[in-house]
Amino acid sequence: MPLVTGTRLGAYEILAVIGAGGMGEVYRARDTKLGRDVAIKVLPEAFAADPDRLARFKREAQVLAALNHPNIAAIYGLEESGGASAIVMELVEGPTLADRLSQGAMPLDEALPIAHQIAEALEAAHEQGVMHRDLKPANIKVRDDGVVKVLDFGLAKAFAGDATDPNVTNSPTMSLAATRAGVILGTAAYMSPEQARGKAVDKRTDIWAFGCVLFEMLTGRRAFEGDEIADILGAIMRAEPDWSLLPAGTPPPIRRLLRRCLAKDRKNRLPEIGTARLEIDDTAAQLSDGAVAAVPHLAAHSRERLAWISAAAAVVALIAALATAIGLYTQRLPEETRAYRSSILPPPDTFIVSPTAVTDAGRMALSPNGQHLAFVATASDGKQTLWVRPLNEGSARPLNGTDGASSPFWSPDSRFLAFFADGKLKRLDVAGGPAVTLSDAAGPAVGGTWNRDDIILFALNGSPLQRVSVSGGKPVAATVLDTQAGETSHWSPLFLPDARHFLYFAVTGGAGGTQGRGVYVGSLDSNEKTLVFDGGSNTQYAAGYLFFVRDATLMAQPFDANQRELTGNAIPLAEQLYVGGTARLRGVFSVSESGVIAFQTGAGNIQSRLIWRDRAGKPLSQVGDAAEYGEVELSPDGTQAAVTILDGTRRTFDIWLYDVARGLRTRLTSDPADDMEATWSPDGSRIVFVSRRKGIQDIYEKPVGGQDEVVLLEDKSYNKWLGTWSRDGRFLLFSKADPVVTRIDTWLLPLFGDRKPRPYLQTTFTNNFAKFSPNGRWVVYRSDESGRAEIYVASFPNSEGKRLISTAGGAFPRWSRDGREIFYVSASTLMAATVNGEGAAFEVGAVRSLFNLPATPSRISNYQGWRYDVSIDSQRFLVETPVEQATSPPMTLLVNWTAGLKK
Repeated sequence: MPLVTGTRLGAYEILAVIGAGGMGEVYRARDTKLGRDVAIKVLPEAFAADPDRLARFKREAQVLAALNHPNIAAIYGLEESGGASAIVMELVEGPTLADRLSQGAMPLDEALPIAHQIAEALEAAHEQGVMHRDLKPANIKVRDDGVVKVLDFGLAKAFAGDATDPNVTNSPTMSLAATRAGVILGTAAYMSPEQARGKAVDKRTDIWAFGCVLFEMLTGRRAFEGDEIADILGAIMRAEPDWSLLPAGTPPPIRRLLRRCLAKDRKNRLPEIGTARLEIDDTAAQLSDGAVAAVPHLAAHSRERLAWISAAAAVVALIAALATAIGLYTQRLPEETRAYRSSILPPPDTFIVSPTAVTDAGRMALSPNGQHLAFVATASDGKQTLWVRPLNEGSARPLNGTDGASSPFWSPDSRFLAFFADGKLKRLDVAGGPAVTLSDAAGPAVGGTWNRDDIILFALNGSPLQRVSVSGGKPVAATVLDTQAGETSHWSPLFLPDARHFLYFAVTGGAGGTQGRGVYVGSLDSNEKTLVFDGGSNTQYAAGYLFFVRDATLMAQPFDANQRELTGNAIPLAEQLYVGGTARLRGVFSVSESGVIAFQTGAGNIQSRLIWRDRAGKPLSQVGDAAEYGEVELSPDGTQAAVTILDGTRRTFDIWLYDVARGLRTRLTSDPADDMEATWSPDGSRIVFVSRRKGIQDIYEKPVGGQDEVVLLEDKSYNKWLGTWSRDGRFLLFSKADPVVTRIDTWLLPLFGDRKPRPYLQTTFTNNFAKFSPNGRWVVYRSDESGRAEIYVASFPNSEGKRLISTAGGAFPRWSRDGREIFYVSASTLMAATVNGEGAAFEVGAVRSLFNLPATPSRISNYQGWRYDVSIDSQRFLVETPVEQATSPPMTLLVNWTAGLKK
C-alpha cells in the first residue's frame, strides 16, 4: 500500500514519493536519528509476505551493503515496520541517464566521462563478486557536479533469489512492473543473449549491458529495438545493432570496444570491464592530445552502409508482404489462417492516450471493411487531430479540418468519418474534402454510430442518445432516461445489422461513483428496450459475436443479432485493456466486420510536473514530485496549491494540498470516488470541490485541515463543474449540463439564505469556465456563441455589458490578482489581455502572447487541458508540464481472431 507524507517507517519519516519501479515504490525520507535524507524502497507486499524470499533477500542485501565506491549508490540497511519491509539507500539527486537521453544523443566529450565512471562502478562490484544484472540508463544517475551513481546494484538477484527461471518475463524487474508502460521494453532492451534465454549469467552480462548503454549515449537510439518484447529479444539474439547510427567522428577504438561488448557469443565478448575502462581512458587522453583523429574508416563505413541498405530493403519487403497479407485478408481470409498480432505506433511526437475523461475509449475506429484505422492523436503542442492509417501501408496521415476531434466513427460503406469537434457533430470524406457540420453536440461525446439509411445516433455525457440525419439538422432524443432507476446517461450506441435496432449502455449513479446499469437493445421505431446483460461497457458486434470489456479484459460472446440475445459463453481475447474515463467503463478497442480487431493496452504514462515559469515561459523551479495531476489551484495568499492527484492503488482521484515553498503535500480527501476541481474560499480556510460520490458530479465543501464534509449542492439531474468563489464569499459560480438541449450553462449558488441555485448565463450555447473578477463586479467566461470558443466578460450580477476578450479563440481564463489582466489559452499559447474593470464600462486594452503551454493529458478533465495558475504578482505561472519521456502505448491489431477461439 502506498505510503503518504508523514508516515513513519522505523526511524525514517516519509517526505515524498520519488517513483515506482519493478522492484518496489521509492520514497524520499528523513533519517530522524542521523538527520539526513535517504531513499527508501518499499518491497511489494507479495514479496515481503514470503518468508523464504525475504530471507534470501536479506542475505543478498548484506553482500550488497559491503560495496563501497564513489560511483555506486550505497545501501544503508533494511527496515521492517508495521508489516512493511524496505531497503534504505543513499539518496542521489539529479536526473537519470534515461532523462538525459530523452533529449537525444550525447557528444563524445560528454559520453566518455560518464561511461568511464559506469565502468569503474562495475569493476569495483565485479571485484567483490557482485553483478548488477539490470544495468540500464534508468538505473544510472548523473549528479549536477558530474559524478555518476549506479543504482540498484545486485537487487535483481536479491529479488530473484537462487532459483533459475527459464522464462525471461519472470525476471523480478519485468514481472513486478508488468502493468507499467515501457518498463518491460526498457528492461528487455539491455538483456544479454544468455540472460534472454534464461541461462546462467556472469559478469559478461553486465559488459553487454554496458555496451548497450554506451551505444545509446552515442546514438540516442537503443541498440536493440522493437514494438513488443518478442521483437526486442529476437533482435538481441539474432540481429546486429545498426552501426551506421554511430556518429561519423566516433574514434575507431570506441567502435571496436562496442563490437566486443556486444558480441552475442560471450566467449568472444570483452572478458573484463576494466579493459573497457582503460580503452575509454586512452581514447579520451588521445583525443585531448589530438593523437586520435576522428576519421571514419571509409571502407568499413561503406560496408556498414551497404549492410544497412540491405537490411532496410529486407524490412521494406517484409512490410510489403505483411501489407499484402492484410489486404488479401480483408477481401477473403482462408479458414485455417492463424491468428496473429501486430503493433501500430502513434505518429512521431504524438500520443494516443486521451487528455479527456469519458471520451478516452473513442480514440480509434476500424472501418467496417477492415482496411483503415482512424484514431485521434495529440501532438506535443496540444493539437488534437484525426488520423487515418490504411492497414496495407506503413504510415498514417492526418485529416485536414479535424482539429480538436474526438470519438470518430465510420459510415457503413467505409467512405466517410463522423467525429465531434468544437461542440459540433461533423463528417468528412476520407478521400478528401472539407469537414461538414451536421448538428450541435455540446458536451463530452461518448460515441456514435451510422446506419445504412444514413441515420446517426450519438451520445453526450449526461444525456439520452441523440438522433440526426446525415444531411444534418437539429438532433432529437432517441432514448429516454429511466430517472427512477437512477440513469444519468446513455453511452456508446451501435447499430445492429438490421439498421433499426441498436445497442447502448445505461450509466447510473451508485456508491463510489458512476456505474454501468446494463447494456440494452433499443429501437428507432419505439421506446422499448431489452436488457442484454447487467453492468456496463461499450460494445461492438461482428461475425455473430458481441464484444465488450469486463475487468479490463476484452471479451467476445456469441450473440444472435436477429433475436437480440446472447447465446454462448464469453471468451477473453486481450487482457489489461486501456479503460477510459473516470467511470472506467469504456475500453479502447474497435472491431471491423471483416474480423480485424484494434485495441490498446496499458494506461500509458501521463504524469506531469508542477513547474514555475516566468512570463517568457522560462522554467524557474519545480513544486513537489511528478504525478498524474488533474487540476491546480493556488490559495488566495499563494502559499498553498490544491491539486488533484490519481491514487495509484484505487485508480481514482483525490485532492491534495501542496506547501508551495517546501514542496510537501498533505491529503485533503480520500473518498473512493473521484474528487476534483478544488476551489478555495476567499480567506483560504475552506475548499469546495466536485465529487462523484453519489454517481453524479455534485459540489462539496470541506474545511482545510478539517474532517467533516458538507454537501453544498445536490442535484442528481445534471453533472456540475466548478467556477470560483466571489471575493465577498457570498456566491459560487458553477456550470451544469442540460441534457435536454445538449448545452452547458453557468449558474450561481448563493452561500446564504435558502441557497437555491439560479442561472447566471443561460443561452442556447455552451458557456463555462466562469470566474469572478477580484472586485466582484465582472465574470470572465468561455462561450461558443460565435461558432468557436472565445473568452468574454459580462457584468455581475446581471450578465450585461458583454465584452469580447480573445481575438482568435480561447479557453481556461484566469484573472490576475489585481484585476488588471485576464490570462487565457489560445490554441496552445498563454495570452495576457490588459483590462480595466473599475469604471462603469469594462475596458479591454492590448492582448499579447506570453509563451506556449504544454497540453497536459488527464483522465478526469472533460476538456483538453492546459492547466496553470498565476502568482499573486502575476510574474510567474505554476504550469502542469508533462514528463518529457511520457509515451503512449502502441495500438495492437489482432487479425483472424476467430482462429484463436478454436484452440
